[in-house]
Amino acid sequence: MNEAQMFSLRLQEAMQNHGYELRPIVIEREFNQRYWGKSISFQAARRWLHGEAVPTQDRLQVLAEWLNVDPHWLRFGEKLSGSVQQQRKRWDANMTPQERQVVETFMSLPAEKRKMVGEIVFAFAQAQTKS
Repeated sequence: MNEAQMFSLRLQEAMQNHGYELRPIVIEREFNQRYWGKSISFQAARRWLHGEAVPTQDRLQVLAEWLNVDPHWLRFGEKLSGSVQQQRKRWDANMTPQERQVVETFMSLPAEKRKMVGEIVFAFAQAQTKS
């Protein structure tokens, strides 16, 4: 079994564990609601699901967050001992209460609204670096 086929089995397992149908249209819809970059096509989702391709790291990260699995496990089939949680704790520890409230409010929005807010924030950041 090759690398893409093994990735596909882990993707299918994670989807089933969360009650999703094993269909490319499901991956396409759920992924595109969460990813702030260029949307994926139905064909790309089909290739991931059928073991014909492995997504890039940034896309793999989105899949892992959507399915609430460790990205390293999703990609390689191995679990790291707490490294993702440790990074999140460090990141969270530097936040003020107001920043934490903003993040929590943002995360409570539906996925399509989070995507829209993210695009606005990126536009402001790009404008800021140009000036």
